[in-house]
Amino acid sequence: MLNKDNYVPWSSHIIRYARSRPNGKMIVESIENGPYVRRMIATPGEPDLLVPVLESFHEQTDEELTENDIKWMDADDQAIQTILLGLPEDVYAAVDSCETAKEIWERVRQMMKGSDIGEQEKKAKLFNE
Repeated sequence: MLNKDNYVPWSSHIIRYARSRPNGKMIVESIENGPYVRRMIATPGEPDLLVPVLESFHEQTDEELTENDIKWMDADDQAIQTILLGLPEDVYAAVDSCETAKEIWERVRQMMKGSDIGEQEKKAKLFNE
């Protein structure tokens, strides 16, 4: 569970745990670089028609996903769950609107960075008194 005073050890623990899971590399990739992005598939045009039809593109459909693509998408879901399970309720509530593991990871990091600054200011005031 995330201790607000120890973000760095917590983040290291989460990454190590993610790596130990099946598809661990994919989970860490999702946390650090974002989710799987569906490819754009080219549909050939028909230039010989009376009104030529140019090549067009469409987003990859579920039927066009490969087994590896599906693994990446599953890893994205696992990455989100891995992070969320390690968060206290107040932090979870703050990141609940995030849609990707990377978004959650960044938001938690920003929140903890802010609390680190607050702690540093408190310590500085104590030493200066």
